[in-house]
Amino acid sequence: MTEGAIKGGTLPGSSVAASQSGRRNRREIDLDVLTQHLGYFLRRAQVWVFQDFIKTLSAIDLRPAQYSVMVVIGANPGLSQAELAERLAIERARLVHMLDHLQKRGLTERLPSPTDRRTHALQLTREGQKLLKRAKALAAKHEARLAEKLGPDAREQMLQLLRGMREDT
Repeated sequence: MTEGAIKGGTLPGSSVAASQSGRRNRREIDLDVLTQHLGYFLRRAQVWVFQDFIKTLSAIDLRPAQYSVMVVIGANPGLSQAELAERLAIERARLVHMLDHLQKRGLTERLPSPTDRRTHALQLTREGQKLLKRAKALAAKHEARLAEKLGPDAREQMLQLLRGMREDT
């Protein structure tokens, strides 16, 4: 994804990009003011990134949200479900369902919290740690593809800009 592609309104996989890459029988569609909407391009980029990430993680039967949950649990053993849900902005009911699924696969476990009898302390099992290691390697390949599309400097700039965004502003 080069700067020219973003300015010109094309993203990998878009119909305009496809017509420019050889399919001349498609009519070019004017995006009008959408070419000036940040949200439009963020959403298009997000769709492309997620499709690639989903495909990448499918080799180990893991979804992006499950990957995020496992990464955070792995980095914070003993975290409660409520803390995890809040940090990742996942609806609690959805998180419970996801944790049930991961637990059935033998990847995570809920242990009694040493500090609060009402909560569970989450941790990865040995199998979960092994799978997470493989998932991180696959994720690194995915990130390398993004850096290749954007260029390493543009990728880093985009990360800095997006990290600076806050939900409360």
